[in-house]
Amino acid sequence: MIDNGRPLFQQIAELIENSIIDGSLPEEGQVPSTNELAAFHRINPATAAKGLNQLVADGILYKKRGIGMFVTSGARNALRFRRRERFARQFIDPLVTEADKLGVSIAELKTMLDQWEGAR
Repeated sequence: MIDNGRPLFQQIAELIENSIIDGSLPEEGQVPSTNELAAFHRINPATAAKGLNQLVADGILYKKRGIGMFVTSGARNALRFRRRERFARQFIDPLVTEADKLGVSIAELKTMLDQWEGAR
């Protein structure tokens, strides 16, 4: 889980996001507490709290005072949309740019992807 190349609080936030996307944390479901996350991952509770608070600021989680944090309605779709946008920027844009350099058309690129998928 822990990747030394990125801040721990971001990794905690991403773990929670992944659990929401894969459905193991349902919308309106309670997320693990700061102390539970800290104990499980052997990190400082303040670090875990920073990851959770980032998700609150992003509108993915909300707090119920004295009870805990919960997944907002619509969080799964919001996360999927955000991740798709990031995926396009990180992977599709460079792919199309390189294809252009090589003279590969979008139609040819689609054919290559279809062939790749068939070979998997």
